[in-house]
Amino acid sequence: MAVTSGSASSFAAFKSGLRCNASVSYPPVRISVRPGKTAGLGAVRCSVGSDDLAKAELRASSVSALELLKTSAADRYTKERSSIIVIGLNFHTAPVEVREKLAIPEANWPQAIVELCALNHIEEAAVLSTCNRMEIYVVALSQHRGVKEVTEWMSKTSGVSVSEICQHRFTLYNEDATRHLFEVSSGLDSLVLGEGQILAQVRQVVKTGQGVPGFDRKISGLFKHAITVGKRVRTETNISAGSVSVSSAAVELALLKLAESSYATVRPLVIGAGKMGKLVIKHLVAKGSTKIVVVNRSEERVAAIRKELKDVEIIYKPVSEMLACTAEADVVFTSTASENPLFLKEHVEALPPVSQEIGGLRLFIDISVPRNVGPCVSDLETVRVYNVDDLKEVVAANKEDRLQKAMEAQGIIAEELKQFKSWKDSLETVPTIKKLRAYAERIRASELDKCLSKMGDGISKKQKAALYDLSMGIVNKLLHGPIQHLRCDERENRTLNETLENMHALNRIFDLETDTSLLEEKIRAKVKQSQP
Repeated sequence: MAVTSGSASSFAAFKSGLRCNASVSYPPVRISVRPGKTAGLGAVRCSVGSDDLAKAELRASSVSALELLKTSAADRYTKERSSIIVIGLNFHTAPVEVREKLAIPEANWPQAIVELCALNHIEEAAVLSTCNRMEIYVVALSQHRGVKEVTEWMSKTSGVSVSEICQHRFTLYNEDATRHLFEVSSGLDSLVLGEGQILAQVRQVVKTGQGVPGFDRKISGLFKHAITVGKRVRTETNISAGSVSVSSAAVELALLKLAESSYATVRPLVIGAGKMGKLVIKHLVAKGSTKIVVVNRSEERVAAIRKELKDVEIIYKPVSEMLACTAEADVVFTSTASENPLFLKEHVEALPPVSQEIGGLRLFIDISVPRNVGPCVSDLETVRVYNVDDLKEVVAANKEDRLQKAMEAQGIIAEELKQFKSWKDSLETVPTIKKLRAYAERIRASELDKCLSKMGDGISKKQKAALYDLSMGIVNKLLHGPIQHLRCDERENRTLNETLENMHALNRIFDLETDTSLLEEKIRAKVKQSQP
């Protein structure tokens, strides 16, 4: 498969390779979403004959949604295994004006997870929303229904129509979804190939998701493994060496447009002192700036930056003085989390012109998503506005020397994919282990009760405790062998197929009925949630 890099051409090659896989859809391939009923699981639409469908609808009033699924041609659904799916948009597939509408602030990630997991076919969820991507990762009971529900949820929360989302959306399943996240965390799918900030953002997904219902074992394990992969790629390939970040690319872009060799004579203004804003300030200093005005809601962060960069004059200004500061600036960098534009046309057209010595045009470099500078500002002849999508001009010159390292990174990702798949597949044996223990415990408790009743009331507490310990010891020793053969341990010379064969054998021998019964329990829970 082609390497996913920060360029549109390499990503096109990546997509063309994926389109050979029937389980993957990427624009311009479009997934059709058929409108149907909305009555929860009772509205599941399957490929059944007209007679069967008519009979099923007649029985719907007297048969529960779960029983309808089990007795119709949709019975195959109860046997479908959960899938890891990513549904999203990124800078490869959608322009910033679309991405900003779908962006989810970090503070809202927990609520988004809860809402997604309330959907009928979604078990677990996570949100990764940055300036270059908005991706939703889910564990779904059904691939088609899961994608449909998540897409409709995205439309409902953003106000963007389902059809428009589908034009820019990409969907990846299971191993392809896992590979994608590993490439994202490694910086291979970034606008800036090898950049390190995305790894911190993936870490933040895990930190934010801790304790949130729905950020459970599979999704949590996926993101934690992605962090491990990202760290390993950067350590073993040194792909980040000499790489630019979004912030440094923004600083470079402004220099290109100003036709200046440094910021020594340029008056920069930075709006926002968060992580991105701090990086902008550092890169401005590296490019010769000695005086920087920073507008922020509070002075605390600006003071910390000033303390770190002692040889530079960093002037704090409150948000209330933003327009006055802009009037005195040649270049304005914006990097805030504001959901509404900070600059509109009427704000900017009243500003005085900048010096002809630096081109006579005021530059706005907006690296925020949603954008801090309204699109209407671009209509003015006295300004030039650039956003994150315009950084490709700078990034292209920095990319070529790291493509070889990206190829090396793909080898690491391939190894880690196998390890994650083994871990995920081994989770299938957990229900069998639990059911086997429960089965043995029922027998142990029953037989112990029979023994105690035969021994009468004269038995002491010490004797009862000894008998209890004896029964537990016998059960644990008998279960030790079977349970060990149900666990995937790298120290054992046992393949995953052998482990799964052992699981199916125990399911048959003890009639544990793990797969179907567990899915039925999940479906019952979802049906119960959907009922008023």
